Amino acid sequence: MELSQNKLKYGLQAGIKKGWSGFVWMLKIIVPISFLSALIELSGFINKIDFLLEPIMNLLNLSPMAALPLIVGMLTGIYGGIASMVVLPLTINEMTLIAIFLLISHNLIQEGIIQGKSGLNPFKATLFRLIASIVTVIIVSLFLESEPGALVTKSTSVSAHPTFMIMLKIWFIATLYLSVKIFAIIMVIMILLETMKIFNMIQHIVKVLNPLLKIMGLDQRVGILWLTANVFGLAYGGAVIVEEAKEGYLARQELERLHLSVGINHSMVEDPALFLSLGLSAFWLWIPRFITAIIAVHLFYLYYKIRGIYKTPDSVSVQKK
Repeated sequence: MELSQNKLKYGLQAGIKKGWSGFVWMLKIIVPISFLSALIELSGFINKIDFLLEPIMNLLNLSPMAALPLIVGMLTGIYGGIASMVVLPLTINEMTLIAIFLLISHNLIQEGIIQGKSGLNPFKATLFRLIASIVTVIIVSLFLESEPGALVTKSTSVSAHPTFMIMLKIWFIATLYLSVKIFAIIMVIMILLETMKIFNMIQHIVKVLNPLLKIMGLDQRVGILWLTANVFGLAYGGAVIVEEAKEGYLARQELERLHLSVGINHSMVEDPALFLSLGLSAFWLWIPRFITAIIAVHLFYLYYKIRGIYKTPDSVSVQKK
């Protein structure tokens, strides 16, 4: 009994220590990046560069106006993308394709940096997600039934352009809320993770996940990290990955495959559910990117195997910066 209490105490202490470290690490990324994104949105710069995506709109079977929610979503996240979608006269098919694109490629600057500091080059991480988004949307568009051209009518009333102080207040409240949420989630995850390690529970959970991990093309050692990112999101998953990768037991290719998978397919509960409110099909919101993640990881593994460098993966330890 005393031994169990000591183990529980040690797990609690280790979890709090790692949880605080991960939380501080996340704040150093989220605060400046979210503030910069808010300034960009306030400046109206996003509205001025939407024409840059017009050439690719036809390739994605989207109208030029769809460029705005894509840009906003890629820079600010799912919420910003949806906010832009609901004031535009888009068809159900267009909203479906935009949703699929943004479920994979949203908040690219912030999450790219998070992935970069937790095991994968940020430019490579962002490029992977963009390619996956484009390919997935093109393929899905071939399966969507043609629409008669009727548009989904939405309210076009838009609030006046906010002043800097209003923007600052909104950003502060949103960032504070997000920080509290991150603190709570990371602390709970790290305490549970460290406690499960102490009581040798990880191996049993991973054993249950192993069949799914094999399908996903991932090693069983990344099972808990994969599950964290898929349930809670890439930001929270990245913080946990950093703390785990510091121990140095994960090979470089294992981390890259993990990041490739969760970069495409993460936050499987909250993010798709947000788009359900727009009347979109649950099938298209969950299944395509799940399949894309599986194919991408297996292609990545095949690439390294052909090059003959997967046999001797290098261990990597991610240092906190």
